[in-house]
Amino acid sequence: MARLYEDTDKYGYQADFPIVEAYNSALKDLVRKRFDESGLPWNTFVAGQAYDSITGEDIAKIEERLLAYGYRFAPSAISSAAERPDAYKDSGLDDDNFSFEHAEAPTATADAEGRELRGAGDNVVTRSTNVIGIARYVRTSDKVLQYLTAGVPAETIAIVDDSGGTLTAPILEKFTAVLCAGGTTRSHLAILTREYGIPCLMNARLSGINDGDKIEVESAAKAKGADDYAAGTDVPAFVWRLKT
Repeated sequence: MARLYEDTDKYGYQADFPIVEAYNSALKDLVRKRFDESGLPWNTFVAGQAYDSITGEDIAKIEERLLAYGYRFAPSAISSAAERPDAYKDSGLDDDNFSFEHAEAPTATADAEGRELRGAGDNVVTRSTNVIGIARYVRTSDKVLQYLTAGVPAETIAIVDDSGGTLTAPILEKFTAVLCAGGTTRSHLAILTREYGIPCLMNARLSGINDGDKIEVESAAKAKGADDYAAGTDVPAFVWRLKT
């Protein structure tokens, strides 16, 4: 069996999500197979014949096989699940009672101050104090239009998807804080919130926070920097649900 550069690349890594790893592995196996069948030197194969020997139909068959095994893609855009419900996980956009339930979210019972730990994220900027507000999921263009028309409610701590920076750009500066379920402290949303002076946690892992809950975000926690990412160090800023 042919070996690819990635098979011996010391900087290579396994994908975080099973479906991504399965898809990439199937694609690499296809490349190996067609390379073996070609009998050509690698440079000649990738410079020309690879475009003819690996077709769109081949890629579609890989996807069909993964879906048949029960894998489903995680939607990165609202239209994905709406247009292809057979291929994408339900993102809960039509559920008024939706809440993120990330398996890796740290949780704990209420402390002496009545704060119930409900998640954590990567702090973009260390602030002087924590921020308290009302959790509101902002995950659709309809919600953004509603807030554009009627105004963003006071003390809104927006909870957004990984693509939430683009979605909420027209109303971003009106938020008290932002919790984004993806990205890093160098993502576009992180840069925007930093410029607007809005507390923000990226890569937020949350559980049991419902729309309308009063929450506290540890915006005074250490910001996660480049050295932390390079070392693989977790620098959690916590999110608590407060008793009302």
